[in-house]
Amino acid sequence: MGRLIAESLGMNFIDSDVELVNRTKRTITEIVESEGWGVFREMEKNIIKELSEKKGIVIATGGGVVLNKENVTFMKKTGIIVWLRATTSTIKERMEKDEVSNGLRPALTIKGNVEEVEETLSFRYPLYEKAKDFYVDTDYSDINVVSRDIIKILKTLRGNL
Repeated sequence: MGRLIAESLGMNFIDSDVELVNRTKRTITEIVESEGWGVFREMEKNIIKELSEKKGIVIATGGGVVLNKENVTFMKKTGIIVWLRATTSTIKERMEKDEVSNGLRPALTIKGNVEEVEETLSFRYPLYEKAKDFYVDTDYSDINVVSRDIIKILKTLRGNL
């Protein structure tokens, strides 16, 4: 989604998780298993701060980026935060199909996928609500339709970008 939006707006695209993995030469799973979630979240914060200072880019973040208020502050200072909202079942289905993130992301809890997503979403939902400038429901829409909707809203918020 981020890549499509960036291309449509003539901007560059960066996925903060991919950037972190490329820089450390380790997967998120490897970082979390060897150093813990706290170290990963600190690395993530540093990447978000750096990327947020760049101009002309669209940044995709992991869902846990809202767990650190500083991340939200960095992103709001220079950009617009779009929450790609989806139901638990949609998220679970997308996670199962996403071969790239499966290798990058460790489980967040010891529960199964559905319970993990439900628990994580219920905790993060208020954080997403507070952080977002706007949201788009993505459950039943094609990626092209959602990206066009986002671009339309962004242009309204920021002029002609």
